[in-house]
Amino acid sequence: MVIKMKQIIENLKQQTGVSKDYIYRHFTIDKVELDLIFNEVLTSSDNINDFILTRLTKLKRRALKNLVNTLPDRHILEIKEDEILYYVNNGFLVIITKYQMLAIEERINLDRGVSEVSSEINIKGPKDAFSETFNINLGLIRKRIKSCDLECFDTTIGRKTETRVGILYMRNITDQDLIEKVKLKLSTIDIDGIIDSTYLKENLESKNNSFFPTVMSTERPDKASMALLEGKVVVIVDMSPYVLIMPNFFLDFFHTVDDYYQKPANTTFIRLVRLFAFIIAIFVPALYIMVTTHNHDFISLDILLSLKAQRESVPFSALTEALFMMLCFEILRESDVRMSATSGSAISILGGLILGDAAVSAGIISPIMIIVIAISAISGLTFTSIELVSAIRWWRLIMMILAAAFGVTGIIIGTMALFIRLLTIKNFDRKYLTPFIPFIKSELKDSFIKTDNEGEKYRNRALTHNVKRGHFR
Repeated sequence: MVIKMKQIIENLKQQTGVSKDYIYRHFTIDKVELDLIFNEVLTSSDNINDFILTRLTKLKRRALKNLVNTLPDRHILEIKEDEILYYVNNGFLVIITKYQMLAIEERINLDRGVSEVSSEINIKGPKDAFSETFNINLGLIRKRIKSCDLECFDTTIGRKTETRVGILYMRNITDQDLIEKVKLKLSTIDIDGIIDSTYLKENLESKNNSFFPTVMSTERPDKASMALLEGKVVVIVDMSPYVLIMPNFFLDFFHTVDDYYQKPANTTFIRLVRLFAFIIAIFVPALYIMVTTHNHDFISLDILLSLKAQRESVPFSALTEALFMMLCFEILRESDVRMSATSGSAISILGGLILGDAAVSAGIISPIMIIVIAISAISGLTFTSIELVSAIRWWRLIMMILAAAFGVTGIIIGTMALFIRLLTIKNFDRKYLTPFIPFIKSELKDSFIKTDNEGEKYRNRALTHNVKRGHFR
């Protein structure tokens, strides 16, 4: 079959428009015409000039008609016309002759390589983190899981970006129904572009999660590897340093990778601290508003008189106080995140101290309210998941409003609503409160109480149908 070179080049030029980074070169070597197409910002021009062109100019007509076998040492593929721009946009050099169309990988190195974890504090364990390169991220996982049972299903999402997305799972461990559900959800995503893995989170999240996250993101390869061995699915997105883990349960957000690098007793203590911090973060401001507004008999008379004395000069209600302090805290936290690392923390701490002292001195805020909001806010920051911190923030606000309106009755109603919402959340047809609801006795060995690893004979039944560790079904 003779390829219509001129027509193909004209079509390509129409599609690339006025962009000058798409380079078109026409050559005639031993009476054989060749067209070279590449993107100069994605492809190594030096390699093209030093290796490809140098070798091509030395070839005879017969060799030029069969370049696949002539250039065996290069990553070379035969492609179709509708695949040309895809490979060009991925750093390939495309060669078109009358006899064949070839793509040769000459990608320029635009990667930052493997670096240390930045968003998830690593106390013990490996220090490497995911980068923006798909192959590097996949390699970091395969370096840990060398089994051929680790499979990667590739797909492309994004009409304009055509972003490479990989679905990783362990064959014979991960439930096949879960794999198919993840593939189905990803296949239904119709979007112009995927710039980061967070673009996919919204589509993969449970629709009735009530602020609580059901899909976890991480930049730690050891965390992703552990999730795969437990029977979960990991999604890698090209150009994103964060991979997605699913499905996740409420309990998973109280666990960290570092828990498995410590003794069970230490891990149990830390997990119970996180549980206590979760309760404090949501309920402490509401309880303070309750006892100062409606239910005075819940505390002793001495404490009540002390609170009243502190609030005597404050012209606002307890709810207004709390909302104002929460707003100030969120502003300080946001400024700390957005400012440079060298000065952000110092300015936030100094601003918080000055603002708090000035507010108390002016009689706008009571001293006890600063303590209450500070304890609640700091407790919420003990979790690494930003989505969980946001969920705590919203439920704290709901509890405060209910406590201000109805007192202890409002808190009871809010607690019941919180439990019901957690109970109704499903993540890929799996209950969010697993292993408590439904009750799975074997999973309690790695819940808030951590036993030794020898006691965990089975993987998570909700994910793998009770597959024994070290054995396949």
